[in-house]
Amino acid sequence: MMKKVNPDVWTGRTDHIDNRSSFRYHQIVEFENIDALKPSPATCAIIGFESEEGVRRNNGRLGAGKAPDALRNELAKLPWKMPEGQRLVDLGNIECLDNNLEKAQQQLGDAIAVALHNDMTPIILGGGHETAYGHYLGVRKHVGKEATIGIINIDAHFDLRPYDEQPSSGTMFKQILEQDKKSSYFVAGIQRYGNTQELFDRADALGVTYVYEEDMHMGKMDNLTADLEKFIAQHDFIFLTLCMDVLNAAFAPGVSAPSPFGLDPAIVRAIIKTVTSHDKTLSFDISEVNPILDENNRTVKLGAYLTNEALTSFLGGTLHDVSS
Repeated sequence: MMKKVNPDVWTGRTDHIDNRSSFRYHQIVEFENIDALKPSPATCAIIGFESEEGVRRNNGRLGAGKAPDALRNELAKLPWKMPEGQRLVDLGNIECLDNNLEKAQQQLGDAIAVALHNDMTPIILGGGHETAYGHYLGVRKHVGKEATIGIINIDAHFDLRPYDEQPSSGTMFKQILEQDKKSSYFVAGIQRYGNTQELFDRADALGVTYVYEEDMHMGKMDNLTADLEKFIAQHDFIFLTLCMDVLNAAFAPGVSAPSPFGLDPAIVRAIIKTVTSHDKTLSFDISEVNPILDENNRTVKLGAYLTNEALTSFLGGTLHDVSS
């Protein structure tokens, strides 16, 4: 069930009530009913996923279910720098009721597919990283059974754990790769000591492409960009998922599994720009922001800024220079 968002979440400073060049997100966002959507190109559609059931099943620290509205509240304050005619619509939040993660993921997938069918670009605000499986379900439903899907994940962890007992926030990509032979997986930011040898062996057996965290810095961005472009070229469609625990804990303390050796935000920002600027990329999700564990709202704010980078790239707005 899609739950409407309280418009008060979208509040911020107002510099001018008429001059669009002074507008911020909260002044341009529109609220739409997903059951009444009409085709709307050049539109990003926000969908929240209020789930942390996958994190609970994975024995993680809870709080990510509060992230969708927290991220909206920070996005609301940012300047809107998109060309005239570009739209941002908010479709609401999917709730995970009665611990029924599987049903919630299916509902998320259905909502994403509806947005894609209406020529919109879904921007999914998780939630635990179980968000990514619902994201996948929506993309697959939209593109059909025969198209190849490339999944690009910015993450410290493979999330290839067994799901024999039940799926969680650590099983999604094993689920996808074993159930869908027309999907492939690229993960950037892998930590050598954040994953067991069994997980590395499983990644190799499943043909996963991965890049270690210590090999990712601005001096090597040309190599990483070339690897990403090669992966994108091999697939019909791409979706991008960001797990915020990939970032150094100094920048992102509010996550279930903070990382002392994580990535610098500039690297994550550059990857987002590279992937979302490609015509094959359909959608973006951000997961594992945990407002309850955050310090001075730092992780929520950073998550909103990174989401803004994806939105701006998708809609052809004014981007920052990621090399600076």
